[in-house]
Parts: sequence; structure tokens; C-alpha cells
Amino acid sequence: MKNIQFTKMDGAGNDFMVIDGITQKIDLEPSQIRTLSDRKKGIGFDQLLLLESSKKPGIDFNYRIHNADGSEAEQCGNGARCLYLFVKNKQLCSKTEIKVETKNSVMTIKDGPDEAITVDMGFPELSPSKIPFKASRKKSFYQLPIGKENIKIGAVSMGNPHAVQIVENVNLAPVLTQGPVIEKHDFFPNSCNAGFVEIINKNHISIRVWERGVGETLSCGTGACAAAAISIIWGLARSPVLVSTRGGQLTVNWSDQSQNLLLTGPARQVFCGEISI
Repeated sequence: MKNIQFTKMDGAGNDFMVIDGITQKIDLEPSQIRTLSDRKKGIGFDQLLLLESSKKPGIDFNYRIHNADGSEAEQCGNGARCLYLFVKNKQLCSKTEIKVETKNSVMTIKDGPDEAITVDMGFPELSPSKIPFKASRKKSFYQLPIGKENIKIGAVSMGNPHAVQIVENVNLAPVLTQGPVIEKHDFFPNSCNAGFVEIINKNHISIRVWERGVGETLSCGTGACAAAAISIIWGLARSPVLVSTRGGQLTVNWSDQSQNLLLTGPARQVFCGEISI
């Protein structure tokens, strides 16, 4: 058995177990992560975030993301804000802007307005081979066969793959039934996150997201970015986009579509603890 110190954090309803892997030696197996994620017998979280030191010039920290099922994710926007607050609270860095490296990208995180935190989420990737998504060429939308239906989706990667669809009423959307089917769809070789989007007005959307390796969460940062990007591309929204989730509100800025997309939102520390595993 080993004792692990951790911090439970929340970003607009997306909850995380954050671990300092700089001052502690951490090497968790997927089965151990699944045990920790159990909301009745463990800590309970959507993702486990592991902060590690970096030896690369210009990179402040390594940022590893593990889903509740033990799989490693490429990206997490809500988690990035929590990681930034964790670094500040632990006084691990005095900078007001830090760069962290994830499994497949580098993210810049900084102070935002009104105590919020802003994350540079990179450029929305629409090329099928890079999402990845099975299609012969890049299109603004695709027809995704689900049973006897064809669902109009936008396919995009925000560092991780997303299938985004527009619905009339997000509260009535078939998230729990259609979400897991889309997650494992053959058209997405690496599986995907399934986003359901209701257009409130040109600057406001409401979303629900079935997250790959987790299930439906109260909020999803990359899902908010994917939803806003597709809504803008389809001409249904314009920047800045207020994104309402079941756990809180986020703001996506993408006024110049030749530049990276910015995600702004809250982060808070819930409690600190220690667990033996």
C-alpha cells in the first residue's frame, strides 16, 4: 500500500482528482485509477490529472490526463484550468502564464477576467485523417449512420475527437442512449466524445456531452470548444460564444478563425486529502 496526497477540484461541474507527481513518485495502473474513480468506494472523479516536471525548454510542466475508466486522454480544457489553480495554490510556479505538455499538444494557460482562467485550446482540427475520422475528404458536416438513422454531425478534434450534432432541446437529447453508440462508432477509430448542442442565440449555446471513457459529465471543456467551433463554422453562432453546461458556464472566443481558440471559465479547489492504494 502507498499513501497518495491529492486535491479534489472542480471546473464548471467537471470534477478531478489532481496529483502532484513532482514531489511524489506516482505510477498508477489503469485498474487503480478505476478504483480511485469509484464515487462510492474511492474518491470519485471524471478525470485524474497528474502534474509532472518537464525537462523541455519552454515547457513548465507535463500534464497527464486519465479518464475514469483508466484510459489516458489527449486533452482536457476544464482540467487545464484546475491544473493551473493547483500550481498556484501549491506555489509550484510564480508565473501568471504557464505552458504544459499533454499527450499530443502544448497548452498555454493564464489568468482570465474576473478570477476566471483562460486556456489556449489550439486550432480546431477538421482534417479526417488527423481527427481521426473515416471519410474520403474534409467536409463541414457528415452523415453518421446510427441504426436506421443518419445523424448530421460535425467531426472535429480539439486535441481529442468529437462528434457534434445540433438538437432542438438539449434537455430531451438522447445523450444516454445515443452517446455510447457514437463514442464507439466505427467511423471514429480512436472512439470519440459525443456532443449535443442547442442553439439559444448567435452568442449562446447549451450543450451536453457524452465523454469518451467516462460517460455523460456535467461539463466538458473540449466539448464546449468543439460545439462552439462547429456552430460557428455552420453559421449558427459567432464569437464570443457563451456555452451553458449542466455544471456551469464557459466562454469560447474564436473571433479570428485563422487563430487558436480560447476557453475561459472557473476552477475551484474542493478539498485536499490522502488515500492509501
